[in-house]
Amino acid sequence: MSRPVPVLAVVGTRPDAVKMAPVVKALQQDPDFRPLLVATAQHREMLDQVLRLFDLQPDVDLGVMRPRQTLAEVTVRTLEGLDRVLAQVRPALVLVQGDAAPCFCGALAAYYHRIPVGHVEAGLRTGDKYRPFPEEMYRRMTAAVADLHFAPTPQARDNLLREGYDPAKVFVTGNTVIDALHAVAPQVRPDGLPPLDPHSRLLLVTAHRRENWGRPLREVCEAVRELVSRFPDVEVVFSVHRNPAVREVILPALAGVPRVHLVDPPDYGPFVYLERRAYLILTDSGGVQEEAPGLGTPVLVLRDTTERPEGVAAGVVRLVGTDRRRVVEEAARLLEDPEAYRSMATATNPYGDGQAARRIVQILRVYFGLSDQLPEPFSP
Repeated sequence: MSRPVPVLAVVGTRPDAVKMAPVVKALQQDPDFRPLLVATAQHREMLDQVLRLFDLQPDVDLGVMRPRQTLAEVTVRTLEGLDRVLAQVRPALVLVQGDAAPCFCGALAAYYHRIPVGHVEAGLRTGDKYRPFPEEMYRRMTAAVADLHFAPTPQARDNLLREGYDPAKVFVTGNTVIDALHAVAPQVRPDGLPPLDPHSRLLLVTAHRRENWGRPLREVCEAVRELVSRFPDVEVVFSVHRNPAVREVILPALAGVPRVHLVDPPDYGPFVYLERRAYLILTDSGGVQEEAPGLGTPVLVLRDTTERPEGVAAGVVRLVGTDRRRVVEEAARLLEDPEAYRSMATATNPYGDGQAARRIVQILRVYFGLSDQLPEPFSP
């Protein structure tokens, strides 16, 4: 009997871990594969709690996190660490996820070692290399060296085909974040969260994108202050990213404001609880744009562009930017107009059906000659 195929998966941020976990778990259940998990640990605490939630233990932990590190420093440390690992392990394939530094560095390190690359959540595009920054270029550069492109939606596939990638290497799988959501949602609890008024309408807020640092974040904070002042039944939980550039704006602006809870990023399970409990979400996060529609929660995106236009087209997500007046206007409309709210809360989630990891593993089986039957592509 042939030995199991070694497949190395790279994660470094919480979104990486959430979206890669279902794939690693599916590989663990297939005796023909031997998955190896490498954590670059760019987001130390947030990464660790996700891995615990999914009962995953890294085979290698690079620990690249440093206070106030620059993008160049993250890139160098991650690339050097992965270079050493790949020289020792020599996997048959490297799996990378999404568009953060571990994704691009993992793909580049594999390319240097002439190891094939599979890109999970491939093909997302805004068309603006500075929005989001640096994620837009990370995912484009990853695509250039990837051998297998696991596009979450037909639109992501079309982006890759327009860029000239081989159609035989582009697969529509659905987004693995929906797999993760299905696995976690039934067991989530409000552990570690502040007590919330059961009669309030909860606004969940997250904001951390580099292009929103400084004045855009201050505008968001002013919008939050105005909304709680205008709507007495509104309560806010603001998940404050650990990056000092984010905290130095948000904490002084909102500390002590009645009905505004400033919390460290909750563990993934409690965060899903908040997404489900929320009446409305304000966010610049990509993953939240995908998760919340699956829970029936409308999302206002604190950005001017999105690489996830499917949610906008489906009516579950709306781009509002960071201008205080616009944010307040759009949020107030959903708080005051039941029909406008209902139209967003009941729309269909276009991002997945919970079977993405299964499809990816089956595609890998075909790639390595273990099967000749490709899965049916995801269709929203």
